[in-house]
Amino acid sequence: MEQFLQEAKSASRVLSALSGHEKNRILKEMAYAIRANTMNLIEANALDMSDADKNSLSLALKDRLLLDEKRIEGMAKAIEDIAALKEPVGRVLDGWVTETNLKIEKVSIPIGVIGIIYESRPNVTSDTAALCFKSSNVCVLKGGKEAENSNRAIAQILQAILEKNSLPKALISLILDSSREGVSKLIKMDKYVDLIIPRGGEGLIKFVSQNATVSVVKHDKGLCHTFIDKDADIKKALAVCVNAKCRRVGICGAMETLLVHENIAQDILPLLKSEYDKLGTTLKGCQNTAKIIVVEAATEEDFETEYLDNILSIRVVKDVHAALEHIQTYGSAHSDAIITENYTTAEEFLNGVDSACVYLNASTQFTDGGEFGFGAEVGISTNKLHARGPMGIEGLTTYKYKIYGSGQTRA
Repeated sequence: MEQFLQEAKSASRVLSALSGHEKNRILKEMAYAIRANTMNLIEANALDMSDADKNSLSLALKDRLLLDEKRIEGMAKAIEDIAALKEPVGRVLDGWVTETNLKIEKVSIPIGVIGIIYESRPNVTSDTAALCFKSSNVCVLKGGKEAENSNRAIAQILQAILEKNSLPKALISLILDSSREGVSKLIKMDKYVDLIIPRGGEGLIKFVSQNATVSVVKHDKGLCHTFIDKDADIKKALAVCVNAKCRRVGICGAMETLLVHENIAQDILPLLKSEYDKLGTTLKGCQNTAKIIVVEAATEEDFETEYLDNILSIRVVKDVHAALEHIQTYGSAHSDAIITENYTTAEEFLNGVDSACVYLNASTQFTDGGEFGFGAEVGISTNKLHARGPMGIEGLTTYKYKIYGSGQTRA
């Protein structure tokens, strides 16, 4: 692995010579190649899906793993969207002249070599590779064994375009070792790797955070909440809450817990149950919820669980303060929403929730780099430092100070 990463580190120097125009042209070629290889990607993904059936993966995990024509088109479109973004490297972020007549510029630069550890979703391979390339970073990708065939096929397509343009394929490196031992080695290679971004289950995030010597930006679990306030528009609340849970149950932006103001619970819970029953959602609720609709009893563990499945916990709360207290206790600082027509309550909630993304009258499933206009994302950071929320090309840059003098010496 050390030799592998040494090659990746050496390749990073090549990127500094590429103009924004050249990077964009190559990204467009990558998007074209992804489309041209649609059937090859579907065939490779079929091998992973077959293994998923043999290994009895959940429906939610298989949904994350699946590649079809629509998703492959989405991958290509994301690369094109990334190419269309403004150049993130070499921008003068600030500038000033000091009392000693030194001219100082704060200039954006790439981070360097970024290791991305992820599970299930093969589109992460193309999304993160394109974001890193656009921001002049080398990416070292380490996907999960469940998507091994899909990831390899995608990486080979992208690497072929690099080689066609006389660039080292190490700019987009894929580590085929999917073992925990491989992860352990990668996260300690601080001589070659500048940043680690783990995306996956709680166990992976915890392991990387506790054992890495490389800097880590966590893509932590999404234990997302929606609070229906007493001043909510019921029609709006039904649409948003059904979408937040059921559009795709296996993504980190899916709602896992619904909080309902006690003043509106009698009216809205039966309507919500009717909609969720149509979609096969298993409902678990507190004692007050169970007095209004038929639900399984929700335990303390349920409110701490990111299901990534078609299961929803419900709690009736006294007011917005109780909702905020619940989210502070159980939330993961990912995405939380309030449904209300009361501006004062809305602002109290939006200001009071300490999460990366807070919503008013909208589904938490919008927490996504593409939806935010970033083209794609390398992860959704629940960190407070460096990057937070959907992490696009801006989060893949740092800065340095360029100081211009004319012979000054310090007294």
